[in-house]
Amino acid sequence: MMKQNRSDEHSIQSQFLEKLYGELPMGWPVVILLAVGAAVLTAAVLILPVFKDTSFERIGVYLEFWFVPAILIMANCEKPLESALKVFVFFLISQPLIYLLQVPFTMFGWGIFMFYKRWFIMTLATFPMAFIGWYITKRNWLSVLIFAPVLAYLGYVAYGCAAGNPTYILAAVFCAIQIIVYVLAFFPGVLQKIAGLAIPVIVAVVLSFTTTHVDLTGEESLPEAPSFSEEAVMLMDWNETFNVQLIDPQTGKVYFHASDYGTTSFAVQDGDTVYHYTLEVYDDNGEDRAKFTFDGTDKE
Repeated sequence: MMKQNRSDEHSIQSQFLEKLYGELPMGWPVVILLAVGAAVLTAAVLILPVFKDTSFERIGVYLEFWFVPAILIMANCEKPLESALKVFVFFLISQPLIYLLQVPFTMFGWGIFMFYKRWFIMTLATFPMAFIGWYITKRNWLSVLIFAPVLAYLGYVAYGCAAGNPTYILAAVFCAIQIIVYVLAFFPGVLQKIAGLAIPVIVAVVLSFTTTHVDLTGEESLPEAPSFSEEAVMLMDWNETFNVQLIDPQTGKVYFHASDYGTTSFAVQDGDTVYHYTLEVYDDNGEDRAKFTFDGTDKE
């Protein structure tokens, strides 16, 4: 009886995953509604203060969330060209809409679109990637090969979030759940499942032996900073390692967080003047330290 119950549970699980990744209607109205819904959700998370510096805020910066709708669309298309077109349009609608919805709520105003460049490049890349990605629906060793970079990335993010800032632990769990779901849904064979799970595990193990664990957070006034106006904005490319935010323009005080040693450049634009700075995070006899240097100004 117990074996029968387990068999029934496995059958229900398989049927659910088969329907989710292969039997959902994915016409153009659904794709457009999905894009708009994802954009509204992401903008809300980025606007509402309650989500600041949490795993949820990563939705507007990093890739792990965006695999979910992309793979859902790909798996419910009938042809690779259809997959490429629909995933491309999904990102073409959702990404700029996220920035548009934030315009009234951010200090950047329309200037927030300066951060869209990276996502536009990614949007262009979705066309060939979704064309190739459609072949995950074959559910064979080709699926394992296509999924390998995705699983490796999810393993990388899961390890980084779990081993780094504890506020990102939900992001690590979210990545782990994705890994398990994709392996169950697209890798029917036992050896394929083992291979799929081994990829992120190997990545995490390698990172555990090769990366340093830094979690340095603080507030500091920028060197040689004038009294910035309230319209001053921070100019910095998002990355996994460093985060710098201007919290008091009058004193030039910034909040910073670093998850590794190294340097990064950023700037503060105040009117037509841009002030350039460098942040260096280093090990000082076993103690993590941060040093800001002033690199000069230029006029726009």
